[in-house]
Amino acid sequence: MPRPNILYIHSHDTGRYVQPYGYAIPTPGIQRLAEEGVLFRQAFCAGPTCSPSRAALLTGMCPHSAGMIGLAHRGFHLRDFSRHIVHTLKRAGYTTVLAGVQHVAKSAGDIGYDTVMPRGAGARPAEQAAAEFLRSRPAQPFFLDVGFIETHRLSPPQDGYFTSPGPSGDARYVRPPAPLPDTPETRRDMADFIAAAGILDRKMSVVLGALGEAGLAGNTLVICTTDHGIAFPQMKCNLTDHGLGVMLIMRGPGGFDGGKVCDAMVSHIDVFPTVCALADIEAPPWLQGRSLLPLVRGEVQRINDEIFGEVTYHAAYEPMRAVRTERWKYIRRFDGRHRRVMPNTDDGLSRKLWLRHGWRDMPIAEEYLFDLMFDPNEAHNLAGDPTYGDVLMDMRARLERWMVRTDDPLLRGPVPAPAGARVNDVDGLSPYEPEKTL
Repeated sequence: MPRPNILYIHSHDTGRYVQPYGYAIPTPGIQRLAEEGVLFRQAFCAGPTCSPSRAALLTGMCPHSAGMIGLAHRGFHLRDFSRHIVHTLKRAGYTTVLAGVQHVAKSAGDIGYDTVMPRGAGARPAEQAAAEFLRSRPAQPFFLDVGFIETHRLSPPQDGYFTSPGPSGDARYVRPPAPLPDTPETRRDMADFIAAAGILDRKMSVVLGALGEAGLAGNTLVICTTDHGIAFPQMKCNLTDHGLGVMLIMRGPGGFDGGKVCDAMVSHIDVFPTVCALADIEAPPWLQGRSLLPLVRGEVQRINDEIFGEVTYHAAYEPMRAVRTERWKYIRRFDGRHRRVMPNTDDGLSRKLWLRHGWRDMPIAEEYLFDLMFDPNEAHNLAGDPTYGDVLMDMRARLERWMVRTDDPLLRGPVPAPAGARVNDVDGLSPYEPEKTL
């Protein structure tokens, strides 16, 4: 059997807020993909910020092991670009192509794709470039990486997701995301997100449609995902499930079919090992994840007893680590702060609402422990309750073992940014305030 083609198609800031995860957000193309493939209900990124999350998926390592502890466009970078999945695939005979957003390197040329489709003024949109590639009878096997800016907020937004003239959703019949109250501001914000999700779905559908029209769907593994949670307060750049939870839908050979739903915990770092197993490629020694194939084939019920998440830098320095089991979530902060790092929350209507009501000055704790069975929104911190002392000790130990095993730089104290990186003041208010260069 020939090695499968790989279509890695991904978005910005979408979390699980699409139709097949049960939300009133019409995304029929993504829904159809789920009905034909496998939907992972408990999929998590390895870091709820843009470049660290993508780097983890594409290297098969947690962000600090990959060296990506901040944002690529602000001067952070992979420690070793040869560990990006394109190099493993190229050695196995794959043609590698990028269309659209990558956000793992300051320049796409640094990564090592065989072909990088032009972007910017006068260039074809990513979905059209990818569709044309698929219809061109490409040499096989191929790895096609297609990235979209949706559902990222515009930078900087004047009000919600879009500045005028832009799409705007109908806010009358919208439910805001779980951490937020139901108000006119949060409904307006969410309505604009829904409009952005609709644009994303149409673009993804162009690519998926071209894959079918070219007769390539049967031997192509589609990996449809996003980097992290949506860009609302207490979601993106946070280690609760609101920040770590991501859509992950896979369709193709090897058992990724039939409209199956998987409830086992999986991480983005499990994608690279899965590709190796499916394509019969020797897995590189640095991989930290596990193949999903035993799950989708029904051979096991779980592959992970625990998954981990981290933040070091986003717009500003905010070192945090987390471990999650099926029942418990433990989050620890390493900066000694008791006040929020506001530049790490994207501007928008929901953020403005909370700021007007004192959110900035609400205290934060060094440690959090949540019972996910009875507190799925992670709102009630049990870390100070002696009833849960044994659980807290266990979760602390799990996190420490992982940090030691992965040589987390936080074990040696505050983590410096690379020379020339741009960061915001931790006591600032917005990510769009002036940055300082280190």
